Amino acid sequence: MQTGQRMWLGLIGAGVLSLVAGMWGGLIRMGWPWPVVDTVTVTAHGALMVSGFLGTVIGLERAVALRVGWVYLGPLLSGLATIALLAGVSLAVPVLGLALAAALLAATLALIVRRHPALYTVTMLVGGLAWLVGNVLWLAGYPIYRVVPFWMAFLVLTVAGERLELARFTRPSPLRRETFVASVAVVLIGVLASVWLFDASIRLAGLGLLLLAAWLLRYDIALQTVRRTGATRYIAVALLGGYIWLGIGGALELWAGGVAAGYLYDAALHAVFVGFIMSMIFGHALIIVPALTRRALPYRPVFYAPLALLSVSLLIRIVGDLAGDSAWRMAGGLLNATAIVLFMALLAYNVLAPAPAALTRGQVTPKGHAAQRDAASQSRQ
Repeated sequence: MQTGQRMWLGLIGAGVLSLVAGMWGGLIRMGWPWPVVDTVTVTAHGALMVSGFLGTVIGLERAVALRVGWVYLGPLLSGLATIALLAGVSLAVPVLGLALAAALLAATLALIVRRHPALYTVTMLVGGLAWLVGNVLWLAGYPIYRVVPFWMAFLVLTVAGERLELARFTRPSPLRRETFVASVAVVLIGVLASVWLFDASIRLAGLGLLLLAAWLLRYDIALQTVRRTGATRYIAVALLGGYIWLGIGGALELWAGGVAAGYLYDAALHAVFVGFIMSMIFGHALIIVPALTRRALPYRPVFYAPLALLSVSLLIRIVGDLAGDSAWRMAGGLLNATAIVLFMALLAYNVLAPAPAALTRGQVTPKGHAAQRDAASQSRQ
């Protein structure tokens, strides 16, 4: 195994460790009477999931795509900062590390914009800057609930930019581009203004999320690729389900406004972070994992099982939130974590185990978005 591959695997391992610790802490926060390994897993649940896991993986994906040496410093910093956070190092040190990692990701995305100036690359750059602003606010002493809208914008705009990249192969009309820009602008204005006017701005950001979900459901190429078979259909189903959850999350934010904790806060945040973001991960993993590991990933219908469990369990959780029923909320949360662990186990097994010949026709290769680009190109004919 080459040194570069060992580093990638180490960073992925740090990200997965952060994911597991974040889920464990989140379940304790919900009320599950499990051992508290350390207080960080409970108090920094959101940071471990967003900055530790997703920040590291997204940064690594960009680094592998660009193959520019200094770009790897971003995911390396976020991985080390996460380990420091879990090791109990004084909070200011890992938070500073995560802020620097976000700055490096923003610089990476700026380099991509310079090489490929387009609306989709600018959208992803704005998402990276949102992560940076959020981490700087956290470093400055802002409470987590005031930082979360920036973390949410980071992930939502990253996904939106990636989907817009594929949508361009269908030759989008000016109106389609303008409505996309308008939706993103509403999200950004709401998130930025939340620093000064929290309640009304969160409602505005929620409206933006709702508009963006409607745009994705109307214009994303998943509407065409869902008619295909195998891995292509699975990815499309995951994406379309995620867009529905994004709309639900936006509607809940529009309704709840700037709450700092409680049932509505839990419902609004996890509709986006679990329903939308995790559905995107479940779908895009069949593209991203081969790109990172340089190994083909065979598609198997069993991937639908954790995807279905994710949505069903989140529905249980949100029903519990809206009813003020902690038992339903806790059950839904536990099943959320079960779905994620099951999916990660399936990924690991399918990457490491040799694929039967009958399945190789459905595998996803390390070519990244090429298959989706081909499908998008054919859909315009």
